[in-house]
Amino acid sequence: MAFLVAQSGPTAGTKSQLTKQETLIGRHPDCDIVIEDSNVSRFHAKIVASEGRHLIVDLKSRNGTWLNGAPIGAPAFTEPQPHPLRHGDEIRVCGVTFLYMHEPAEAFGIGEESSHSSFQLADDVGAGSTILTKLEIGSSSAVLGASPEAKLAALLEINRALARALALDAVLPKVLESLFRIFVQADRGFIVLKEPNGELVPRWMHTRRARAGESARISRTIVRQVLQTKEAILSADAASDDRFDMSQSLADFRIRSLMCAPLLSSDGEALGVLQLDTLDQRKRFDQQDLEILAAVAAQAGIAIANAQLHEQILRQRTLERDLQLANQVQRSFLPGTLPEVPGYSFYHYYQAANQVGGDYFDYVPLSEDRLAIVLADVVGHGVAAALLMARLSAETRYCLATESDVGAALAKLNNRFLGPTPDRFITMVAAVLDPHQHLLQIAIAGHMPPLWKRHDGTILDAGEEVADVPIGVAPDIRYATAEIRLAPGDMLLFYTDGISEAMDPSDQCFGISRIRDFLNRSHSTVAQLGEGLIQEVRHFAGPNAQSDDMCIVCLRRQ
Repeated sequence: MAFLVAQSGPTAGTKSQLTKQETLIGRHPDCDIVIEDSNVSRFHAKIVASEGRHLIVDLKSRNGTWLNGAPIGAPAFTEPQPHPLRHGDEIRVCGVTFLYMHEPAEAFGIGEESSHSSFQLADDVGAGSTILTKLEIGSSSAVLGASPEAKLAALLEINRALARALALDAVLPKVLESLFRIFVQADRGFIVLKEPNGELVPRWMHTRRARAGESARISRTIVRQVLQTKEAILSADAASDDRFDMSQSLADFRIRSLMCAPLLSSDGEALGVLQLDTLDQRKRFDQQDLEILAAVAAQAGIAIANAQLHEQILRQRTLERDLQLANQVQRSFLPGTLPEVPGYSFYHYYQAANQVGGDYFDYVPLSEDRLAIVLADVVGHGVAAALLMARLSAETRYCLATESDVGAALAKLNNRFLGPTPDRFITMVAAVLDPHQHLLQIAIAGHMPPLWKRHDGTILDAGEEVADVPIGVAPDIRYATAEIRLAPGDMLLFYTDGISEAMDPSDQCFGISRIRDFLNRSHSTVAQLGEGLIQEVRHFAGPNAQSDDMCIVCLRRQ
């Protein structure tokens, strides 16, 4: 008989029997084992029964699946690989850890020693126990009182167990296993960790004589006191406390003595607690035991902090890979080649401030050889802006294809973007080029007008008189249009505020006036114009990192 036993999370202690050919694990209600956590994918992983054994497969989950401290997720665009499970294997799905058990049902949970019984925090367990001794972990007394032999044995044991442990779920059981070899009188050991939001989460329990289905409780009051004071404590006879005797879950565990020590990071942050208790009144813990536990807890706290940092780095790498993929997807929404229009040449440039951005441009072929040139800027940048940009790409093409007038197309686009996110809006300039008549029809929604450098050297704001509010601000806007006729040698520059608002080291903006000054110089081709402008902006910014998405589109009549 095979089971998955939840070791952590809100369902800690729950046993799920693996009776199906495939057991799905994930956030979706249709999964066999549901984990209500936004970090868990809808269908995160599955366990497959095959020829008398079980295999686990990661279903290309967003945050990966871990087996015995190692990731098993498949790289992007490759098929997930099954991994065989053995009795006692640990499976981690985000913040929830499972133990895989494959043995006769009557033997489940029974053993000489067990690291996998469940436990929970309670407010009425041992809270009134008399505290005999307190020990500040950060003080030198944490190691001076213990005998040299005991100190050496404890530190060597914990260092040997933790030296190569990087995964958090590999650290916790090793800490308890080491302590049980040091404290031979200990009957139970617990590790409770504190989440970033302050929630206390039972993570691991170790017992000498486990009982089937055992689920213990420990005092939340003691745990909180140790976390707040950052002092290790040694309790008196907990069984003599009236509130302790009333606890039904501890009727068979009359604790005679317990020690509880904080787990601190190298900078003194309280990460959780480590608690040991004994049932034999003839083998109570003493001051020397507390000093040894304090020294061990100091080492264990650093190891746990390192493991958490390691997991954070792995999550960051996963996020970076996801963002790289998102960048590739976003790039696919943008034109890959320049349009081919007889008598005209084009140039464009796009660079997001982060791996994904909110600037957008496109060339949309229309009927009668016309070409729409669109440039837009979604407010903000990053993932949220990139998602809105992806929608904008499809909606813009639809509106331009279904409306003959560019102003009417923007009006339709505006109404389609009104919705539940009023803080999100889009500035846009759209122009439709008729290459046969050399006419350019322009509509502007809250964006800077394109700069029109005429063949005689004058520079005008094309369509400035028809500029209106951005897309997504108000309903039923009627966007007016302006029309200009392009002469041979005329150039137009469309740009976003990542160009005009680029900052130098003294926090001065590049500004539109510098763009105009640059246009006043001689540029024989649009490529020379576009590339030169980008160089000018980067030289102006100097060592400053790019703070906003940058996008330009240039066109020139030959």
